[in-house]
Parts: sequence; structure tokens; C-alpha cells
Amino acid sequence: MKYAIIGTGAIGGYYGAKLAYSGQDVHFLLHSDYQFVREHGLRVQSCDGSFHLPHVNVYQRTADMPQVDVVIVGLKTTNNHLLAEMLPPLLHENTIVVLIQNGVGVEQDVEQTFPGIQLVAGLAFICSAKTEPGVVNHQCYGQINFGNYSCRDAQMFNNLVEEFCSAGIKAGVVDYTEARWRKAVWNMPFNGMTVALNTQTDCLLKNPSTRVLIRDLMMEVISVPKALGINAIGEDFVDKMIQMTDEMTPYSPSMKLDFDFHRPMEIQYLYTRPIEIAHKAGVRLPKLEMLEAELRFIDSQR
Repeated sequence: MKYAIIGTGAIGGYYGAKLAYSGQDVHFLLHSDYQFVREHGLRVQSCDGSFHLPHVNVYQRTADMPQVDVVIVGLKTTNNHLLAEMLPPLLHENTIVVLIQNGVGVEQDVEQTFPGIQLVAGLAFICSAKTEPGVVNHQCYGQINFGNYSCRDAQMFNNLVEEFCSAGIKAGVVDYTEARWRKAVWNMPFNGMTVALNTQTDCLLKNPSTRVLIRDLMMEVISVPKALGINAIGEDFVDKMIQMTDEMTPYSPSMKLDFDFHRPMEIQYLYTRPIEIAHKAGVRLPKLEMLEAELRFIDSQR
């Protein structure tokens, strides 16, 4: 299939480069490092084996890109207002749009802008960063799960998963709603806490006080899907996420990098929308609500 990568950063850049390296037809939208990548290509420095793509299809506007079978959106959700202009040139009747984005409620809002669009959630479990032009630093993990939100074409959905696997990416299929909340179990505690305390994941777990707090925040998160009738996310999953992070390379999550580089933080979908959904389900999240307020304050001071 033919792919477009909208948001060639740490996540979109990694998965797009892996697909291109495996021989797929991939087209990349770039902005700040467009000229660099056009001249020097795209490099992935990876714990699973580094590689370089000397020649890639790069563009500065989606209006110049071809229609594709799959659009992979790796933009920050703070830029989703741009999709109304960016997506239409890429879409044909059966195009699948994969949102590899943080948070809860993203697909619902995109669907309002594009009624009838085929949407898939991409839940990436990966430590990756892009801090210099044309280079993606992949530190560990890399698995991605796909949750079908509104894709009607089962064959294309299956092809998507198979082509990711053929590119050397561990990919699976999961229930959409459950998957979004599973990702939130890690994202909501660690993204906000690394910003609020100006630290990394390993330091939060090495300190006894913040380790307890991280677990408390995770337990608050899993109370929401339970109230929504999703009982598959339990305390054992919380323990698994903490163990996984213990074994992880010291890491600055995406919100911490946004904070460090003075970019807008993804508070809306990582905190505000999940908290609103919790309230509608009759669930209060006092510690997460406090963390959201702290993040709103920090963001307002910059």
C-alpha cells in the first residue's frame, strides 16, 4: 500500500522510515528539516539496528503529495486543527487514517471534521526522540497496537497490520476503547509528573514517595474504564507498567520534551478529556485533577 506520514517526528519518523526501509511506498511531510532530509536523507539510530534512507519522498505541503491508502498522523494533538486543510489532498474513497497520537477522545473529534472517514487508533509503546534534523533516536521498545475506530474495509485493515509486521515492527490488533485507556495508564502519570517535577521516568520510580504517587495515579486511571464497563484493565496491568518502566532506559516522555523545547503541551487529550469522561461516568480523579491544574499553570507561565 501507499503511505503518507504527517508529522515526521520521533514516532511518525520511526514507523515511516521502517516501512520505507522494508520497501513500502512512503511519502513524508516535513517542515523545519525538509531541506536537510531532501539533501541527506533520513537516519534512524535504533537499539534494534540503525539504518539510513539516503533518498526519501519529502514534501512541504500535502497539496503536493499523492493520494495514499494509509495516512499515518504523528502530529501532536495540539496541531490537530491543521488536519482540516492537510488531510483532504491525501484521501481517496478508501483511505485509512491512523492516528498515532496521545490521549483519549482524539478520534471522536477528527470524525466530526471528516464524517465517514475510516479511522484507526495507533497505540505506540516506544521510547523514541527526534532532537536534531533528519535523525530519529529509537531507544527501546517499538511495538504498536491498532484499534479499529471506524474502518469499514477489513482487508485494508489487515493489510496495514501485516505490512507493519513485515517491516520488522511488532504490531497487534486490540479493542479500540480498551486500548486507549491502557495507554492512558502509563501516559497520564508519567507525562505530567516528569513536567511537574522536571525529571525523568527512572527518577520518579527510584524515589519511594513518587513511586507510590505514580502507582496511585495509575490506579485512578484504571477506575475510569471499569466504570465504563471495561474490566480487562486491572491492578496487575498497573504492576506490569511499573515493571516495564523500571526496565526502561531513563526517558523523557513526549510532554516533557515539549516542555523542555518550549512547545505547547498536550494537556487537552491527555488530561482534560479523560477527566471529563470520568466525571460523566461518575468517577472523580482527585490526584490527576490536581496534576492537570499544575500543568495548566505551568503552561500559562511560558
